[in-house]
Amino acid sequence: MGSFSRQEFFHELVEGCLLPTAQQGLEQVWQLLVICLLCRLLWILGLPSYVKHLSTVAGGFYTLYLFFELHMVWVVLLSLLCYLILFLCRHSSNRATFLSITILIYLLMGELHMMDTTTWHKMRGSQMVVAMKAISLAFDLDRGVVANVPSPVEFMGYIYFVGTIIFGPWISFNSYREAIEGRKLSFSWMWKVCVSWVKSQLCLITSNCVAPYLFPYFIPIYGDKLLRNKTKRKIRWLLAYENALSFHFSNYFVGYLSETTTTLAGAGFTEEKDNLKWDMTIARPLHVEFPRSMVEVATSWNLPMSKWLNTYVFTSARNLGTFSAILVTYTASALLHGLSFHLGAVLLSLGFITYIEHVLRKRLAAIFNACILSKKCQPNCSHKNNKVLWVYVINVAFSTLAVFHLAYLGSLFNSSVDYMDDEESDVANHTIQKWSELSWASHWVTFGCWVLYRIIL
Repeated sequence: MGSFSRQEFFHELVEGCLLPTAQQGLEQVWQLLVICLLCRLLWILGLPSYVKHLSTVAGGFYTLYLFFELHMVWVVLLSLLCYLILFLCRHSSNRATFLSITILIYLLMGELHMMDTTTWHKMRGSQMVVAMKAISLAFDLDRGVVANVPSPVEFMGYIYFVGTIIFGPWISFNSYREAIEGRKLSFSWMWKVCVSWVKSQLCLITSNCVAPYLFPYFIPIYGDKLLRNKTKRKIRWLLAYENALSFHFSNYFVGYLSETTTTLAGAGFTEEKDNLKWDMTIARPLHVEFPRSMVEVATSWNLPMSKWLNTYVFTSARNLGTFSAILVTYTASALLHGLSFHLGAVLLSLGFITYIEHVLRKRLAAIFNACILSKKCQPNCSHKNNKVLWVYVINVAFSTLAVFHLAYLGSLFNSSVDYMDDEESDVANHTIQKWSELSWASHWVTFGCWVLYRIIL
């Protein structure tokens, strides 16, 4: 990298990475985008509802085959199993419990017995979307939000909604019903689709090209000069931040792409009186990269999933106590993401970090009567100290600490992990090695924050 002039480097970056990445991104999803648009156009024709349901089932089946070929049968089996449980438990008030246990058993059997891990993990996103939709529908039936168990074609239309079946996000059953009503085409709808698509491609390029190449080019972490002047520990932290940055933008890419497909298919809007707003938001990158707290990071990483976990997991487990409910929530998230050691380790660590940060800042806010909570105070809050210098300093310190945690947790996610799916022991060893190289710093800092909280309690 050092032998290139700056002009040659940027030319090679554009020709060798940026353009091929953008081209490959379009080639992989253009058929999905076309199917979403066709379904959207079909729904505004005023056809019978069962035809609309059948059309989205057909579109969902076709896109599943495009991405997974015959392995899509495992997604189909999960959806059929979900409807069977809902039908058999249609007179029960504990449908959500029975269905959640059934889905958990199915996913565990899939991970451990039914097929090879690599192929199963390729379908992880679609399996997770199906599971979240079915569980949320079961909870809504138990709570009376949805009156009756939907018909098989309506249920399958919801599960295989073409805008969400591949990349997500989770949408509620009522949101799906509103989508197939077929809102009129509008400039705001098309603008939202175009903006989300452009953002997704920018994030893809950043993840594949900018983070891995520009970052070490301007901060030569592999160079001899830095090796002589900086300790290996600092180099490891720079590498950790580079890995985390690339991983973050790959998540934003999926988030904005799912915004694109969902909006293109006609969902993802809010309606106030006669005003229709196409305002679906999956992630808030600025709130993750420049966070106020780790609590804000956990919420802003994936807003629909955060809403799902809060509505159907945390709320249900809250009678166990706040800390236990948080652990149950992050455990549920880990199980939905699959039996992956490094994902489970990150999510459970995140559960401890967010809880301890929340209670510590809540206690400090009470002691100093200041706006230093994990979440930003409302303008009319009762805290005496708000816009003063030392309050800003404390909030900036916690923001810096959050970036530190993000670099530490994100250090696990690099391309080498993708080739370890067949051997989970390799992933576990990789996780332990990476965090050992960073001296388990984030865990020690979290422990220190807990000790401080107990002292001032």
